[in-house]
Amino acid sequence: MHPMVNEDGTARAEGKTRGRPRGRPRSFDRETALEKALLAFWEHGYEATSVSDLTRVMDIGAPSLYAAFGDKRSLFDEVVRVYGTRYGAFTDRALAEEPTARAAVERTLREAAVAYTEPGHPHGCLVVHAAANCSNPEVEQSLRDRRNANIAAFESRIRADVAAGVLPPSTDAAALARHTGAMIQGMSQQARDGASREELEAVAEIAMSIWPRTGTHTG
Repeated sequence: MHPMVNEDGTARAEGKTRGRPRGRPRSFDRETALEKALLAFWEHGYEATSVSDLTRVMDIGAPSLYAAFGDKRSLFDEVVRVYGTRYGAFTDRALAEEPTARAAVERTLREAAVAYTEPGHPHGCLVVHAAANCSNPEVEQSLRDRRNANIAAFESRIRADVAAGVLPPSTDAAALARHTGAMIQGMSQQARDGASREELEAVAEIAMSIWPRTGTHTG
């Protein structure tokens, strides 16, 4: 085989004729990279997770990150959506599948105790903690809206049960829904502080003991 030569007759090294050396193409596994970004944001929050942190844990260069996901904020928005379906969907499932508000809340709290303490990923809830010490008001508002939407969904179910006679007419639906939100957020923080699944399940049981009951419905 004859060596490849330049126009001036000098030898040209093989393997240097195509493309740019060592540039990472868009052939990386996008889902794997996204999961790594999710875990980074979950562990450290939005503010403390820099673009350089992301490129390191995702094992891609900054140009590939921007090309695949947009800027840091766009990547975070996608992370939150994925988190909601992959890790945080237990609340929506409970509300959709349980026959009463009380049953939905009890299931939510019990499943939160499991989800927030599972090994293999950061403890607690990304939506609760990711905006801690955050200077980006849009990120803060986006996560706040998600938390408040959950409380509103609980309140709607509680009001429906009051109207149906499942809960007493005197039930304060707004306060009971906000109590549920406070329990979820508090359990998330305690999980990050080291509380075990069993300890959080005990908290959930106490939380449910304050729920009102009627004489004919037990939830």
